[in-house]
Amino acid sequence: MERPDLAAAVDGAAEALVAVLDSAVSPHRLSVSPTQLRVLSLLCSRPATNVNGLAELLDVVPSSASRLCDRLEAIGLLRRVADPRDRREVRLVPTTAAQALLGEVRSRRHEAVRAVLDRMPARMQQELLRALVAFGQAAEAADTSARTA
Repeated sequence: MERPDLAAAVDGAAEALVAVLDSAVSPHRLSVSPTQLRVLSLLCSRPATNVNGLAELLDVVPSSASRLCDRLEAIGLLRRVADPRDRREVRLVPTTAAQALLGEVRSRRHEAVRAVLDRMPARMQQELLRALVAFGQAAEAADTSARTA
Protein backbone atom coordinates (compact mmCIF):
# COMPACT_ATOMS: atom_id res chain seq x y z
CA MET A 1 0.00 0.00 0.00
CA GLU A 2 1.37 3.40 -0.99
CA ARG A 3 1.94 5.92 1.80
CA PRO A 4 0.13 9.21 1.32
CA ASP A 5 2.38 12.17 0.55
CA LEU A 6 2.55 14.16 3.79
CA ALA A 7 3.20 17.50 2.06
CA ALA A 8 0.20 16.95 -0.21
CA ALA A 9 -1.95 16.01 2.79
CA VAL A 10 -0.89 19.18 4.63
CA ASP A 11 -1.59 21.25 1.52
CA GLY A 12 -5.04 19.68 1.19
CA ALA A 13 -5.79 20.27 4.86
CA ALA A 14 -4.64 23.88 4.54
CA GLU A 15 -7.02 24.40 1.62
CA ALA A 16 -9.86 22.85 3.63
CA LEU A 17 -9.01 25.08 6.60
CA VAL A 18 -8.97 28.21 4.43
CA ALA A 19 -12.37 27.23 3.03
CA VAL A 20 -13.78 26.76 6.55
CA LEU A 21 -12.34 30.10 7.69
CA ASP A 22 -13.57 31.91 4.58
CA SER A 23 -17.07 30.50 4.91
CA ALA A 24 -17.24 31.77 8.49
CA VAL A 25 -16.72 35.35 7.31
CA SER A 26 -18.22 35.34 3.85
CA PRO A 27 -18.34 38.81 2.28
CA HIS A 28 -22.14 39.06 2.43
CA ARG A 29 -21.95 38.75 6.24
CA LEU A 30 -19.33 41.51 6.70
CA SER A 31 -19.21 45.19 5.88
CA VAL A 32 -15.62 44.98 4.59
CA SER A 33 -13.77 43.10 1.87
CA PRO A 34 -11.20 40.39 2.64
CA THR A 35 -8.43 42.84 1.68
CA GLN A 36 -9.77 45.48 4.06
CA LEU A 37 -9.99 42.86 6.78
CA ARG A 38 -6.36 41.91 6.15
CA VAL A 39 -5.33 45.59 6.36
CA LEU A 40 -7.06 45.99 9.72
CA SER A 41 -5.46 42.81 11.01
CA LEU A 42 -2.00 43.93 9.89
CA LEU A 43 -2.45 47.35 11.46
CA CYS A 44 -3.63 45.89 14.77
CA SER A 45 -0.50 43.77 14.99
CA ARG A 46 1.83 46.61 13.90
CA PRO A 47 0.71 49.76 15.74
CA ALA A 48 3.28 52.24 14.36
CA THR A 49 2.57 51.56 10.67
CA ASN A 50 2.23 54.38 8.16
CA VAL A 51 0.91 54.22 4.58
CA ASN A 52 4.34 53.41 3.11
CA GLY A 53 4.84 50.61 5.64
CA LEU A 54 1.38 49.23 4.88
CA ALA A 55 2.13 49.36 1.14
CA GLU A 56 5.27 47.28 1.76
CA LEU A 57 3.35 44.75 3.84
CA LEU A 58 0.71 44.41 1.13
CA ASP A 59 3.24 44.56 -1.72
CA VAL A 60 1.34 47.38 -3.43
CA VAL A 61 2.17 50.96 -4.38
CA PRO A 62 1.58 53.58 -1.65
CA SER A 63 -1.29 55.20 -3.58
CA SER A 64 -3.22 51.89 -3.53
CA ALA A 65 -2.60 51.49 0.19
CA SER A 66 -3.73 55.07 0.74
CA ARG A 67 -7.00 54.47 -1.15
CA LEU A 68 -7.65 51.37 0.97
CA CYS A 69 -7.11 53.50 4.06
CA ASP A 70 -9.42 56.20 2.70
CA ARG A 71 -12.23 53.63 2.39
CA LEU A 72 -11.62 52.24 5.87
CA GLU A 73 -11.50 55.74 7.34
CA ALA A 74 -14.77 56.65 5.56
CA ILE A 75 -16.59 53.76 7.26
CA GLY A 76 -15.12 54.51 10.68
CA LEU A 77 -12.68 51.61 10.97
CA LEU A 78 -9.42 53.56 10.68
CA ARG A 79 -7.99 56.85 11.88
CA ARG A 80 -4.92 58.69 10.67
CA VAL A 81 -3.00 60.08 13.65
CA ALA A 82 0.11 62.24 13.76
CA ASP A 83 3.13 60.37 15.12
CA PRO A 84 3.99 61.96 18.49
CA ARG A 85 7.74 61.65 17.77
CA ASP A 86 7.58 63.16 14.26
CA ARG A 87 4.51 65.22 13.40
CA ARG A 88 5.30 64.83 9.66
CA GLU A 89 4.60 61.10 9.95
CA VAL A 90 1.04 59.77 10.04
CA ARG A 91 0.22 56.50 11.76
CA LEU A 92 -2.69 54.30 10.75
CA VAL A 93 -4.75 53.37 13.80
CA PRO A 94 -7.66 50.90 13.76
CA THR A 95 -10.67 52.23 15.68
CA THR A 96 -12.44 50.39 18.48
CA ALA A 97 -15.07 49.46 15.88
CA ALA A 98 -12.34 47.79 13.80
CA GLN A 99 -11.05 45.92 16.83
CA ALA A 100 -14.59 44.75 17.61
CA LEU A 101 -15.03 43.62 13.99
CA LEU A 102 -11.76 41.65 14.14
CA GLY A 103 -12.88 40.07 17.42
CA GLU A 104 -16.18 39.05 15.81
CA VAL A 105 -14.33 37.58 12.82
CA ARG A 106 -11.99 35.65 15.12
CA SER A 107 -14.95 34.32 17.08
CA ARG A 108 -16.81 33.23 13.92
CA ARG A 109 -13.69 31.50 12.62
CA HIS A 110 -13.12 29.69 15.92
CA GLU A 111 -16.74 28.50 15.92
CA ALA A 112 -16.42 27.20 12.35
CA VAL A 113 -13.20 25.33 13.15
CA ARG A 114 -14.72 23.95 16.37
CA ALA A 115 -17.66 22.58 14.37
CA VAL A 116 -15.25 20.65 12.13
CA LEU A 117 -13.17 19.45 15.09
CA ASP A 118 -16.32 18.23 16.84
CA ARG A 119 -16.82 15.80 13.96
CA MET A 120 -13.43 14.22 14.69
CA PRO A 121 -12.81 11.59 17.39
CA ALA A 122 -11.23 13.05 20.57
CA ARG A 123 -8.08 10.96 20.08
CA MET A 124 -7.58 12.41 16.60
CA GLN A 125 -8.11 15.93 17.94
CA GLN A 126 -5.28 15.40 20.44
CA GLU A 127 -3.00 14.00 17.73
CA LEU A 128 -3.81 16.96 15.51
CA LEU A 129 -3.03 19.37 18.34
CA ARG A 130 0.39 17.78 18.93
CA ALA A 131 1.14 17.75 15.21
CA LEU A 132 0.12 21.39 14.74
CA VAL A 133 2.24 22.53 17.69
CA ALA A 134 5.23 20.63 16.31
CA PHE A 135 4.61 22.04 12.82
CA GLY A 136 4.44 25.59 14.21
CA GLN A 137 7.67 25.12 16.14
CA ALA A 138 9.46 23.72 13.10
CA ALA A 139 8.21 26.59 10.92
CA GLU A 140 9.29 29.15 13.53
CA ALA A 141 12.74 27.54 13.81
CA ALA A 142 13.12 27.65 10.02
CA ASP A 143 12.04 31.31 9.96
CA THR A 144 14.50 32.19 12.74
CA SER A 145 17.31 30.38 10.92
CA ALA A 146 16.54 32.21 7.68
CA ARG A 147 16.61 35.62 9.40
CA THR A 148 19.95 34.97 11.11
CA ALA A 149 21.64 33.56 7.99
